[in-house]
Amino acid sequence: MITTDERTQEAAEASREAMTPRICMPTARGFKKKAFYCAQYEAQDILLDVADVDLIHLEPGRGYKFKEAWQRRLLFRDVTRKLIFANPGLHKVRLTQQYDLFLMMCQMEHDFLNISAIEGWQDHCKASVCWISEMWAARIPFCKNWIHCLRPFDHVFVSARGSVAALSDAIGRPCQWLPDAVDTLRFSPYPNPPARVIDVYSIGRRREEIHQALLKAAGRKDIFYVYDTFGGSMSDVLNYREHRDFFSNMAKRSRFFVVAPAKAGTPEETGGQVEIGARYYEGAAAGAVMIGQAPECEAFQELFPWQDAVITLQADGSNVGKVLSSLRADPGRISSISRRNAAESLLRHDWVYRWKEILRAAGIEPSPRMKLREQRLRHLAERSNAC
Repeated sequence: MITTDERTQEAAEASREAMTPRICMPTARGFKKKAFYCAQYEAQDILLDVADVDLIHLEPGRGYKFKEAWQRRLLFRDVTRKLIFANPGLHKVRLTQQYDLFLMMCQMEHDFLNISAIEGWQDHCKASVCWISEMWAARIPFCKNWIHCLRPFDHVFVSARGSVAALSDAIGRPCQWLPDAVDTLRFSPYPNPPARVIDVYSIGRRREEIHQALLKAAGRKDIFYVYDTFGGSMSDVLNYREHRDFFSNMAKRSRFFVVAPAKAGTPEETGGQVEIGARYYEGAAAGAVMIGQAPECEAFQELFPWQDAVITLQADGSNVGKVLSSLRADPGRISSISRRNAAESLLRHDWVYRWKEILRAAGIEPSPRMKLREQRLRHLAERSNAC
């Protein structure tokens, strides 16, 4: 728990943060509403809470959707390699003050177009970082006409570990791996765990055979199964914070949470590359028992090294009933897995740990508020283990 003395300390230290480094961070949250962007905006909110950030709200101008769509198509044919630096129709933002860090978050490569909306960032920022969430190594050769836009950045991070070498080769400088994460305070069921009234929760991309097996179990009234009936992450959300709150509240009320490697079943996109999807971070943080397949990659072994991180389901769904029956017959094991998943996530996979790595690379010391959040995470992890 956070004591009164700690809250007093927080207020005192926050008042002394006027001289802490200032970070310039653009965001497209005002007009990019797809569900898959919500985690990125959540990450930005965490940095806003723990550091001195000037959040630059990018705004689309007249005809933006048309211009941006055509620009993305033409990039593949742009032998001049200059089109990536053209503004796709966003209102220009001219920086007028000095910052210690320019921080650009990109969900995928077409978000690089947003960089051009910020004029003078290289002149007004001492250091620069670009963090790319999703980039597949097999896609990088197709980005040859615009990947060079990353070269001006001092540091480039990518969340797909298997893409680090290919991206480094493409831009001619070392890139770094930085895993995805989650707002573990939002997703954690602690300190007051709610009843887990949902048996199985599946959100986003799924393996159809497993889904059908779960549907049959639900049809027999063996389980209460909650799943997407719409376009998932490609759908627009009305409010990203409400979406993340809704998602986290469902997850922390679910016994079992279905997971699969990132972009499972789409080899035309991944080229066979195996990566950790966001669902693993979210399901574990919610203290749900993750069922499905663990990604067969070193990154997963490093990030989720604890026992029963994922309970394996056959990809064809043939053992779904057997696995669920076995787990439900052992409530002690379910409870142990739940506590361990939640506690390990609090200690490993909060966004604050990723931001700390970025600031360290940029030569910026962690703020008192950042340290206080880490302290809160440790306290909550101890409490979850004690329950």
